[in-house]
Amino acid sequence: MRIVIAPDSFKESMTAVQAARAMAVGVRDALPTTCVVDQVPVSDGGEGFAEAVTAAWGASWQEVTTVDALGRPRMAGFGLDGDRAVVDLASSVGLEHIAPGERDVMRSSTAGLGHVITAAVDAGARSLLIGLGGSASNDLGLGMLMALGARCLDERGGEVEPVPAEFSRIRRIEVGPARRRLEGVSITVAGDVTNPLTGPHGAAAVFGPQKGLFGPAITWVDGEVTRLAAVLGLSHWACRPGTGAAGGTAFALAAVLGAELATGIDHLARVVGLRERLEEADLLLTGEGTVDGQSLNGKAVSGVLRLAYEYGVPSIVFAGRVGIDAAVQQRLSDLGAQRIIQISDPSEALETSLRRGPEHLRRAVADAVGHCSADGDQLEPRSE
Repeated sequence: MRIVIAPDSFKESMTAVQAARAMAVGVRDALPTTCVVDQVPVSDGGEGFAEAVTAAWGASWQEVTTVDALGRPRMAGFGLDGDRAVVDLASSVGLEHIAPGERDVMRSSTAGLGHVITAAVDAGARSLLIGLGGSASNDLGLGMLMALGARCLDERGGEVEPVPAEFSRIRRIEVGPARRRLEGVSITVAGDVTNPLTGPHGAAAVFGPQKGLFGPAITWVDGEVTRLAAVLGLSHWACRPGTGAAGGTAFALAAVLGAELATGIDHLARVVGLRERLEEADLLLTGEGTVDGQSLNGKAVSGVLRLAYEYGVPSIVFAGRVGIDAAVQQRLSDLGAQRIIQISDPSEALETSLRRGPEHLRRAVADAVGHCSADGDQLEPRSE
């Protein structure tokens, strides 16, 4: 009996690696001697992406001092395997590191990501895999570019801070130093967003509200981002799918630095050999912090479910919160999800629930797998 455990992170509670460990303990609680557990933590490019790839590569984890989206010092890291490295934006300038009352997209920057990229290149990386997702900013990736050596200048040639509150002062952007800093380095961007940079489906309009951007401010930021794309001479990139990821950071990486844009979960699935591992599986256990309608749109869980469905592997999905209607329930069921289980107790305070996430997940998995085994279904090996 082989069970593949492939969760995404449970935001603000567990990384994908921690979730996979908790689920594995739950399986062993229920079936201590009768199955093989294969842990494959996954990510769509956001929180936990670098950690998941590092584990899959068997690479070393390098800690680095950087800054969060508001410029405050924090530690982040990257995985290094020879001349290749994996970085994710969320570990440095992710929204998760900014308390709700402190979120200020007009003053937020991706400079911290640029510092981590610089450290990876200085450590010898010549191939970078960068996960985008969970960003706190909408700075067009200018903070990252400036950390790599670019300059944002006003009409007098003075440097301008690369945050939306100062966008209107920017008249020229010198990107040559950043390009030279990464000369000879190939970059692949992994993310779950297909939105363009600007417009009604762009970065500011769609993702701005969750970062604290509302009403007229959305229109203003979108207009300034459109103008700055023109300042760079790269307006033709603004409508391309995926360039709106991480507040336009994907635009900067692809249009300015020549990165290749890829789907996060699809790329990670190749890196970890998920297809091959599911081919031998009898059951898939997956999950994420929230399962809702967005879970079907390029997210890690839906990607894993689709792969399992291809191989006829039944699935059970676990979530901190489940918010789905009948239509989404049916679509998940059509992908082989036999059960969707909420692990949290609605009567428990959110802070407590997040802190006890690993315990709740372990118990939910043990209960679900134990019931499957007792009922004699779902865990029976597939017939060849």
